[in-house]
Amino acid sequence: MDQTKQEQEEQQQEEEDYGYRLFPERNDPAAPPAPPKGFLRTSLFTFNHRCMFMLHQAMETSPYAKLLLTAMKSSGCAVNKDRHFSCEDCDSTVSGGFDATSSQIVLCQNNIRRQGHMNRVVTHELIHAFDHCRAHVDWFNNHRHLACSEIRAANLSGDCSIGSELKRFNFGLKGHRQECVRDRALRSILAVRSVSREEAVKVVDEVFDVCFSDHAPFDRLPHTKKDAKFATRHHESRDRYEANL
Repeated sequence: MDQTKQEQEEQQQEEEDYGYRLFPERNDPAAPPAPPKGFLRTSLFTFNHRCMFMLHQAMETSPYAKLLLTAMKSSGCAVNKDRHFSCEDCDSTVSGGFDATSSQIVLCQNNIRRQGHMNRVVTHELIHAFDHCRAHVDWFNNHRHLACSEIRAANLSGDCSIGSELKRFNFGLKGHRQECVRDRALRSILAVRSVSREEAVKVVDEVFDVCFSDHAPFDRLPHTKKDAKFATRHHESRDRYEANL
């Protein structure tokens, strides 16, 4: 007898790993902890210490991250660095991820080597965390929700800024930012979900215009750090005004 639709969906869910294969340290929660790796592993200049230091710098100095942290606190989702961030070794193809099951941001300590890269990854993942806080995103069952958050993260984090694209030797004129955002959102979906490219393209196209235009919590599209600083001041002024009402 052929499988029923319900049985097929259950089998697909069992086979779907939701991208956890890219983050081996949390791929198998039941696995025993890794043994100590010697003195060098615990010295000041290990990947983990460097990652934690750069995370601290990002949270203290990046106007993008500072605005998102303020906005999340205002929304009732205050971020604790020790609770909500984890520096881990990851697959070489990823720099970070948002684990919705634990509300935790994973930073790939073996792949993030520069402060500018850390700032973008922290901002990108904080946008997912902000969406998780304000929009009740169904990350695991609704591909439209996932696509929308990936579009917003690519658009607002600096992933597709002129500077970032020039460093990748990607050049374009009118519409290049939209092309970059669409491509990065598409690649992110394909990395963490077992869907065909055609399915991923379809769902990105369905939500692209609305989600590309959603700049929350920024009051404008932050093309530069200066834009992000203005947006941060605007958000802080609004909070002070509302607190005095």
